[in-house]
Amino acid sequence: MNWKTLEFEQFTARELYLVMRARSAVFVVEQSHVCLDADGHDERALHVFAVEDMGRPMPVVAYARIQPGDAEDPEITIDKVLTSPARRGDGTAEMLIERSLAAIAQRWPGRAVRVSAPASLKGFYEQFGFRKTEGPFLEHGVPFIGLVRQMRGEHGTFTARRRERGALSAASTFELL
Repeated sequence: MNWKTLEFEQFTARELYLVMRARSAVFVVEQSHVCLDADGHDERALHVFAVEDMGRPMPVVAYARIQPGDAEDPEITIDKVLTSPARRGDGTAEMLIERSLAAIAQRWPGRAVRVSAPASLKGFYEQFGFRKTEGPFLEHGVPFIGLVRQMRGEHGTFTARRRERGALSAASTFELL
């Protein structure tokens, strides 16, 4: 896997097309989320993603969008989290969250991070230090919760935590989507 962390202006036209295609395939086609995916927030966001075999029609295997906070809501938000069907349950989702948190710690040290996720993924996000702050509420007909993680400026602890889990099965990343 080739991991990238890019600002919107850094995307090549092909990379942007492949990311938008992956988001559409997962959120619109697979999960039937009838909404405008190109929501106007991509231009000021940081994009973390992994690609495999650029010759394939769907090479994006993991993706997350990181939105900076503002004066009214200063928390950093991770959203549009996805893993491709081919990489679900193999630890790719954990690597995506680890890389996203590392990018946040580097760019916005000490800032809290927020995520909205299916309620069934509470344990998955708790392993990264997130704690439930709201919900459940319905989003696209699925019970979701809001979680927040207070950043501690740590680097490298996520990989060690994954190794410690060792034989524990990875969270079902299908529910991550």
